[in-house]
This record gives sequence, C-alpha cells and structure tokens, in this order.
Amino acid sequence: MEENADTPSRRIADDLRSDIVSGHLSPGGKLPAVRDLAARYGVSRNTAAKAVALLKTDGLITTRYGSGSYVRESHPIRRLGPERYARSKWQVTTVTTYTDDRGDSAATQQQGGQTQDVSLVPADDRTAAVLGIEPGDLVYERARVMTRDGVPTHTMTSYYRQVDVEGTSLVDPRPGIAGRSGGYQILTEQGLPPHEITEDLAARMPTADEVILLDLPAGEPVVELHRVTRTAEGQVIEYARGIHAASRFIWSYTYDIPD
Repeated sequence: MEENADTPSRRIADDLRSDIVSGHLSPGGKLPAVRDLAARYGVSRNTAAKAVALLKTDGLITTRYGSGSYVRESHPIRRLGPERYARSKWQVTTVTTYTDDRGDSAATQQQGGQTQDVSLVPADDRTAAVLGIEPGDLVYERARVMTRDGVPTHTMTSYYRQVDVEGTSLVDPRPGIAGRSGGYQILTEQGLPPHEITEDLAARMPTADEVILLDLPAGEPVVELHRVTRTAEGQVIEYARGIHAASRFIWSYTYDIPD
C-alpha cells in the first residue's frame, strides 16, 4: 500500500529527497544510518527503515548489504534514434550524451569503446528463424560490452551466417569496432549493404549476470533490444540482441504518420 504523504516515514523520505536534489547529499554519498535517522526524528527504527525503503523504491538510492544506503550515481543519458546508424557514423567512436532526459539539457561528448568475443556457436531457434537457417547450424556470434568513458552501458551480441562474414574483420576478436569503419561497412564490402533495420524493445528486470556485467544498482531495469538488419532486397544479414541499462538511454524517433 502506498505510504500516506503525512506519515513520519514519508516526511523523513521527503527531507532526504530534498537533500539529494539540492546536492547536500551528493551522488555516491552515504545516507545516515537507520538508527541515526530514528534518533534524529524521534521515531522507531522501523519507521526510519520505511523512509529509506521509499527512497529506494523511487530509484534515488541503492543499498549495500552490511554497508548502508548511498545516493544513486547519475549517468549521462544517450538518446538513440535512427540517425545512429547513419553511414557517416559507421566509424565514429565518440557519442553525445545529455545530463538528463529533457530536450534542452546540457550535452557532452564521451568516448565509446567495446570489448569483443567472437566464436562459432549453434544457432538457437530464434536466431535460425531470423537468419533463414536450420536450428543448430553454426553461426558467428560477436558479443560486445559497450562502454562510455570506461563505464559499461549495454551489451550487443550479433549473429551472422558463416558464408557472409568468413575471413572478414567481423570475426576478428580484437577489441573495438570491426575493421576501420565498423561492421556495416564490412558487410557493404561483402556485397551486402545494410538498407533496412527493424528494432523491437522490451523492458524487464535484469538477470544476476547482467547486474554484475553492467554494474547496475538495485532495482534498475534493463531494456532488451532485438535488431534485424536487411539489404534492399530483404536479405537478413545480421541479427542482434542488446541489453541496455534503462536509466542511461532514451529512444527517440521522428517519422511520418502512416495512412
């Protein structure tokens, strides 16, 4: 049941929220212990603990077992739209991020990077269906963890038919973008120029492994992306799955309204 606005726990939570918003409690800063909050406000520890739980539910703090509660670290937000796939950006590794989700928020440039793990794996049912092959057929899996200024932001794992990428830089496991101009340029040089992209997005809570991999705070959801890239003739040349930390991205699209 939602906490009433006039309850002691809500009043404590509101005071702490004001301290966070004003910067008195800075990102990464530690909140007073529950026993100290209880003494300060003349309430029970249970009431003080409820106040802390309200802030955690609101996404303002994280808790560390045996250590305490801390103001959640803020991360610059990257706005994602179709223009990120523009041919002019295939070899660009810097990205523009914003201080928050407002259209007029301050922008800054961050240096992007990625790890890389390439291997031949049996195609699962969905991958096989998208690529037009049989389940269990070997495909190249190119798994990356993306970072901005060294901070992990999302994963992206792409799958390709062997015949399409064998012997190219797309199967080179060295970190960074594939080749000098990225994977789409390599596909173009293979006679498979990307022309159309379909993206499906769905929000969910992360797995335990994803929490560790993306250094997610407690309660942080992720956005799972499925991307299918096709040539102008409709041939699928890449199927990709990405896991994005939800608080670090906004998807933005402008398009004509269909008839």
